Amino acid sequence: MNNKRKKLLAKTGLYSSYFIILLFFLFPLFWVVSLSLKTSQELFAVPPRLIPEHFAFENYLHVLENTGVLYYLKNSAVIVFFTVICALIVAVPAAYAISRFKFKFKNPVLIGILMTQMISAVVISIPLYRLFAQLDLLNNYVTLIIVYVAVVLPFSTWFLKGYFDTIPKALDEAAIVDGCNRWQVLTRILIPTSLPGIISVTILVAVQSWSQFVIPFILLDDERMYPVSVGVMNLQSTQESITTHYLAAGSVLSVLPVILLFILLQKFIVGALTSGAVKG
Repeated sequence: MNNKRKKLLAKTGLYSSYFIILLFFLFPLFWVVSLSLKTSQELFAVPPRLIPEHFAFENYLHVLENTGVLYYLKNSAVIVFFTVICALIVAVPAAYAISRFKFKFKNPVLIGILMTQMISAVVISIPLYRLFAQLDLLNNYVTLIIVYVAVVLPFSTWFLKGYFDTIPKALDEAAIVDGCNRWQVLTRILIPTSLPGIISVTILVAVQSWSQFVIPFILLDDERMYPVSVGVMNLQSTQESITTHYLAAGSVLSVLPVILLFILLQKFIVGALTSGAVKG
């Protein structure tokens, strides 16, 4: 077997593996979309059909008109927006300081940040509930956003620190020579230069915050304040008949904003990456 054929077989095996992995992750999403477009009779057809015989788009109309999905989406948008803003306000200066300054116990601090990222939200939810219940801070968006920020902050700081490390320190030194202080170096030089990394963190934090379930499920018991991740779960219990197709339609609607966010911000990532940090 010559080298050319070996390379062809290797590529074929590699892309086949990619296809299988992609199929593994996309099939559940495809199945939910399929359920959302079925009638109640088709839900229990034997054998089950992957593609509905008649696309029941009225399921989406029913969900939008007769459930609180739009209200849940608005709640999630508000929570995610303030979570992203607060996380970036803290993570960007923290990552800059860790990346550029030398101080005692720097390595232990980095290890501590990484270790806190390993703590699951499930572990801290019950203690947080007891604490906030005693402080009368349940059903409070400010409390929820603070917890969200605490959850995403270690990853955001670690990610941005790694991105700042790739930016030459010569840019900082040149700005300082021109009369900039450290804050001006961060805001005028590093933030514009690291825009791709900041946008990437924004997407990841938004997706992680949007999909949070355990924390809002425990800290909120007012249905009017539910984010979409919790509200959709209660969708089935608010109906009087078979509602699997409505639940699937609500799930699809809850995923669409995240997909749109990624598609829109991806353009900015590509543009920032191709613009370059140093010209000429």
